[in-house]
Amino acid sequence: MKIKICGIRREEDVRYLNETMPDCAGFIFADTKRKVTEDQAALLRKQMDPRIQVFGVFVNAPVENVASLAHKKIIDVIQLHGDEPEEYIQALHSMTEAPVIKAVRVKTREDILLADRLPVDHLLLDTYHRGQYGGTGETFSWELIPEELEHSYLLAGGLRAGNIRQALSVVEGKDRCIGVDVSGGVETDGVKDFEKIKILIETVRSYRTQ
Repeated sequence: MKIKICGIRREEDVRYLNETMPDCAGFIFADTKRKVTEDQAALLRKQMDPRIQVFGVFVNAPVENVASLAHKKIIDVIQLHGDEPEEYIQALHSMTEAPVIKAVRVKTREDILLADRLPVDHLLLDTYHRGQYGGTGETFSWELIPEELEHSYLLAGGLRAGNIRQALSVVEGKDRCIGVDVSGGVETDGVKDFEKIKILIETVRSYRTQ
């Protein structure tokens, strides 16, 4: 079960990750309060432990810009959070070998099944909120996740130390869950909190060893 800490934007955030060593980190290039520029991301990436896999999060960005960040090794994985169609995804595959993840803002079971047909490497299941592409801080009904999916997926949406064990207990019987994605759940007053990151990672890893 991989652990991804998303919304990394400060040098302090990188130090927290280098000490706690989650499996993955995320830079957000979309217009949110956690947005980073290419230059900021490049600097932070250089400071990050190379064993941490870095995701780039995009919302309807020009496909050339996304592929460029992968070519420059600023990111390892492309995470699409917008309304990118199948043609966009195919174009990315033709331009880069970086894995592509498609986020699904879940309202119904059918939303997930529809995304499961896309030519991506993995899915990310997040909470639907009208007018927002993610970062709602709210969970969705995990029981909506189909038992059998073609794609493996990361679980996101309102996860934090207080509910992560419950989430894991729901998805552990669903073979395709490969990890959890947390951002606001490890923040205090809008910035990453070392103790919250540490506790969340310890909670997930202790659950995995049971």
